[in-house]
Amino acid sequence: MSLFTKIQSTVVYPWTVFRKKMPLFSYITGRLFTMVFLLYVLGFALFGLMELAPGDIVDQMISQQIMAQSEGGRGVRKGGTTQDQGFTADQEKLLREELGLDKPFYVQYGSWLKRVVIHHDLGTSLISRAPVSFLIRSRIGNSVVYSLISLFFVTTFSFALGVYFSSKAGTKTDVAVSFVGLFFLAFPSMLLLILMQLFASVTGIFPVTAYPDFPMSDGFFRFCASYVHHIALPLLGGFLCSVGSTMRMIRSTMLDQIGMPYIMALRARGISERRVYFNHAFRNTVNPYITGSANLLASIFSGNLIFEIIFAYPGIGRLTYEAITQQDVNIVLADTMFISALVLVGMVVSDILLAVFDPRIRYGAES
Repeated sequence: MSLFTKIQSTVVYPWTVFRKKMPLFSYITGRLFTMVFLLYVLGFALFGLMELAPGDIVDQMISQQIMAQSEGGRGVRKGGTTQDQGFTADQEKLLREELGLDKPFYVQYGSWLKRVVIHHDLGTSLISRAPVSFLIRSRIGNSVVYSLISLFFVTTFSFALGVYFSSKAGTKTDVAVSFVGLFFLAFPSMLLLILMQLFASVTGIFPVTAYPDFPMSDGFFRFCASYVHHIALPLLGGFLCSVGSTMRMIRSTMLDQIGMPYIMALRARGISERRVYFNHAFRNTVNPYITGSANLLASIFSGNLIFEIIFAYPGIGRLTYEAITQQDVNIVLADTMFISALVLVGMVVSDILLAVFDPRIRYGAES
């Protein structure tokens, strides 16, 4: 046996024993190591893409100063130099050195990783100079609250309607509901939200924004009542666009399960239809939903970008969009890495839940 083979067997043997003793835990450990590697590659790619984008944050600052001077009646002369615009070439160079933009993107990424991993500091916004962690904390709560409310209504009604109409398959009501669900599923969500905002503007029944114009400190119950009034219309739009796909998935899966031989055997034994539906068929219906909800955790924390932009909702999605347009790399990277980590964690959680709900699935076990 060669020296390389001995070293390889010595290194691999503990992991092999670990997999045999604790297969599920070894599977989770392997997925966590893979997650760290993917996040590292993703961050490297993001820094590279931001480097390829035309201009940088200093150019954004110069543009903003030019616009401010124009609004103040001190417009820049046509063909004016950088000195006329308030920034000299030396000032631009010093500012890029201060922000670290004069270094290659891989050096910037290494500095960012060192600051985050060792000092637990996400840095400061290059535009507002506020800490990135503060900006994320101030927005993420709003996105979580709205996403949880939307998720509750969509999931509850989707499961209820899907199970109910699976028992009414082929009826006129089932056909009508399926047509309505397909219509809103195919209808562009952005256009629907714009039409709802137009409806709110014309009728005045609902506000055109989705967030109260006063803080919670002015009165908790008053703020909650105003918040519900503000999000009612966009919540309805999001519900109409989302309920169709989940309802159709639950309905089709229930119909597949109802036709299985084990369902016929349960009915032949005289078991009630209610128990057949909810104790047996419904349990197997959950598996596709768990598999498809791997990114559910990320969607709760990442917010709804289109909704937040149209209805001026102060969420994390709108913060990321504004940071991308302004090339604020610290906010973009922090938000993207956080959301990507949640996607990967959600995939691991969904795999574990599949093993819990379906005893046929065993990770890491020998066949």
